[in-house]
Amino acid sequence: MSEMANVEVVSRQCTPVCCSCSEVLLAEDDPGYRRIIQRSLETWGYRVTTARDGVQAWQIIQQHHAPHLLILDWMMPGIEGPELCRRVRGREKGPCSYILLVTAKDGTDDVIQGLEAGADDYITKPCDIGELRARVGVGQRVLKLQNELIGAQEELRFAATHDSLTGLWNHVAIFDLLGRELRRMSRYRTSMGVLMVDIDHFKKVNDTYGHPNGDVVLKEVARRVGQGVRSYDLVGRYGGEEFIVLLSDCHLEEIRKGGERVRLAVAATPIKVSGTEINVTVSVGAASSSDADSQQDLLARADVALYRAKEKGRDRLEIVIGTGA
Repeated sequence: MSEMANVEVVSRQCTPVCCSCSEVLLAEDDPGYRRIIQRSLETWGYRVTTARDGVQAWQIIQQHHAPHLLILDWMMPGIEGPELCRRVRGREKGPCSYILLVTAKDGTDDVIQGLEAGADDYITKPCDIGELRARVGVGQRVLKLQNELIGAQEELRFAATHDSLTGLWNHVAIFDLLGRELRRMSRYRTSMGVLMVDIDHFKKVNDTYGHPNGDVVLKEVARRVGQGVRSYDLVGRYGGEEFIVLLSDCHLEEIRKGGERVRLAVAATPIKVSGTEINVTVSVGAASSSDADSQQDLLARADVALYRAKEKGRDRLEIVIGTGA
């Protein structure tokens, strides 16, 4: 039987604590001491994964959903606690782990060595259960605060790059992504397409049903445009009732098909607003980077194609080819 098959994973119905902050890895080679600490942690509401030595602990730590609250014995077979601390700190790229080092060593030099190896705190053996609970609680609070800060940073990042109404990439972000995609297409000697998508007669929707219902239409059209493209294509709000779609690794016929999918996705069924169903269509202008000299030229060609689609009656796709701009 492999070492990983012997990992003891305990998940009991206990007093609830904060999601991932309630998961603990306990690495202790003494079976009796390990069971005592494990039972105490479970009683306090933690979900406990145990490891019987440093090698097994390191295997668990490297798993994708490993606990971030680590209680590591200093002296263990295979890999000792301080070395585990160094390895954990050397590989962290995402949320940090909180490490409580358990040791029978209580000299100042030993404490310094453990903290310099990467431990956040330490407790001496044999542990006072009340002190252990308090120190593990500190670790949980630190991890909870860290998760809240990461969540706040993500919210700020999203707000800075996405349109607040539709949730699509905003004007600045989609143009930055377009520049990156064009550079990538140039490196790989392939082409991409740009679609300009404009809601037909949107002013009439606002005038007839009011701006709040106009927002409902905008959000639903944004959702349908997203459904009409491939998972790796990029959709942004260009401004007002206009959207822009970046079709990566596309040649002319694929661009044409992509534009038609978007147009048909929007027109497929009426949109419900204030108990009324209204038919909404879009005009689509398309252009290929293979015909354009620059980002500005590519956008200009898509804009010309959109204007032609509107001139020819709307609810249609037009594409500028070659010197057609």
